[in-house]
Amino acid sequence: MHSLENTDDSSIFNTNKWVFFLVLCLATLFLLVVKKTFIEDQTAAFEVLESRGEMGVFHAINALQYFSIPLIYLFKFTIISFVIWVGSFMFGYKITYGQIWQVVVIAEAIFLIPEMLKIIWFLFIAMDPNLFEIRSFYPLSLMHLADPYEIDSRWFYPLKALNIFEIVYWFVLVEGVHHMAGKQKNVAYAIVFSSYVLFFLLWLGFYLLVYK
Repeated sequence: MHSLENTDDSSIFNTNKWVFFLVLCLATLFLLVVKKTFIEDQTAAFEVLESRGEMGVFHAINALQYFSIPLIYLFKFTIISFVIWVGSFMFGYKITYGQIWQVVVIAEAIFLIPEMLKIIWFLFIAMDPNLFEIRSFYPLSLMHLADPYEIDSRWFYPLKALNIFEIVYWFVLVEGVHHMAGKQKNVAYAIVFSSYVLFFLLWLGFYLLVYK
């Protein structure tokens, strides 16, 4: 196999992973606060709870969600990086776990886009949603091919998880693995699709089997 050393120091994959991680956490926090404050908290369900004086528990849950963002990301990135690292090891790609973790952190930024689109949708287009409609909505996902009021709730997560942004995420991972290894891209495709993508699809299948 011919080595294709990558000398592009301007690549986003060369960004300091901890700086990017901090920016990602802050951006996620900002979008979550906007979504909850200007969309979810304005629904009729929350107005009823507020009139009953029962909003305290929901504010506590929201606060917990805000503070748990870094922990959730750390857990997610650690698992995904390990899966891809094992895949790269099996294909003989010499990439360190730290390099893959950096790629995974940077690729995660893709998922900020659907959150922004969701906020725009409910702020300016579907301006009077209920809580069910908000939580069952995911831009450019298979969820749009079904009526959420008519399908079993077990399908909500898989149908939302299968979306355009997830597919773009796969190809960003490929680019990152290719960049870090500096070798032929077809092997990077093989690594990502036989490790992360396979793991992702198996996880969705497992979810459907155990959901009650």
